[in-house]
Amino acid sequence: MATSSKQPQVMLRAFGSRNFRLYYIGQSISLIGTSMNQVATSWLVYRLTDSAWLLGLVGFASQIPTLLLIPLGGIIADRWNRHRILLVTQILGMLQSCILTWLALSGIIDVWQIALLGMLQGSINAFDIPTRQAFLPETVSKENLGNAIALYSSLVSVSVMVGPAIAGILIAAVGTGLCFLIDSISYIAVILALLAMRLTSKKAVIATRKPLEELKASFSYAFSFLPIRSVVIGSFLVCCIWGFYLALGPIFAKEVLHGGPNTFGFLMTASSFGTLIGGIYLSRHQNARELGKILAFGTAILGVSLFGFALSQLLWLSLFSIFAAGFGFILQIIAGRTVLQLLVTDENRGQITGLYVMASTGAVPIGNLVAGTLASSIGAANTVILGASLCIAGSLFFIRQISAFRNQIIRSS
Repeated sequence: MATSSKQPQVMLRAFGSRNFRLYYIGQSISLIGTSMNQVATSWLVYRLTDSAWLLGLVGFASQIPTLLLIPLGGIIADRWNRHRILLVTQILGMLQSCILTWLALSGIIDVWQIALLGMLQGSINAFDIPTRQAFLPETVSKENLGNAIALYSSLVSVSVMVGPAIAGILIAAVGTGLCFLIDSISYIAVILALLAMRLTSKKAVIATRKPLEELKASFSYAFSFLPIRSVVIGSFLVCCIWGFYLALGPIFAKEVLHGGPNTFGFLMTASSFGTLIGGIYLSRHQNARELGKILAFGTAILGVSLFGFALSQLLWLSLFSIFAAGFGFILQIIAGRTVLQLLVTDENRGQITGLYVMASTGAVPIGNLVAGTLASSIGAANTVILGASLCIAGSLFFIRQISAFRNQIIRSS
């Protein structure tokens, strides 16, 4: 009984920090709006164009600025006040969402406008994402950092689970405009949470090298150190293949499962529920030495599950398969983020985080574009099968490196 009563305290120990609680609450509201925006955008593009290629192209356009600019974002996150950077990026994101809302509600929106605003948001994300991930350790003590990462990832899962379900209902009832409006309003929660934090002032980092030299040093360090190299390569693989599903989801909902926006929302919710369960599972995990194993098996679960999803023509089987895919995906992502935050120093945290985000977030638009192009030629199902096969092959490669991965983590910790 004593052990079981302590389990909730172990799983929620990061909430002992006031700053983390504020950050968590603000993000919980904002991320629901963000996930609603993503579903509404995908559905609107497909409704306007009825084209798998354009669906992938718009996804690519919204993410490619992040891929190109995120190394610069990581350098800025290390040199400037991260708290202030986040305030600026959240305000800019809110303005971008307000413009999208106005265009949608006024009925004058077109695909090129969606792509252009997506590129703007992608540029903002290039500075927001590495700063946000590098800022998280400032809200908790180091011994609770792994728990905070798992809790935050679970929050993302819940938000992405709730948001698409709400979006599917609203799109079917009143259209996409209201989803964009809710997203615009949700930014206020993060801004207020950031303003309410009490942070210890930190000395500014004095740069001793030029930005290009810092980037070169970061790349050299990341790819010469097995744990970080495995995390970066693995995250690129799973996020690229996950981008296949994100780009082609509306096609599976409409053409394979013969549904509408509600069906697409259900699929997104099921995958997010899988990531939630994976996050809860890892919030209880405290052995860093086993993270290599989690990286490998998370990739394998994702591949096998997406294979089943591609072959399914039944809604219940598709929901179960994509739930399992979400579970495997988040195992790989949380384990990778935890390795990074535990092994890198605060002085280069933003840059290494930027490289990781460049690999993970930047892989999504590549997956979008590749998926849209392949689906136009070989079909959506065959495209996902191809991606799933790559995940399974990648997992076999990572399984062979588990022992070396564990040994290097032990020496570095």
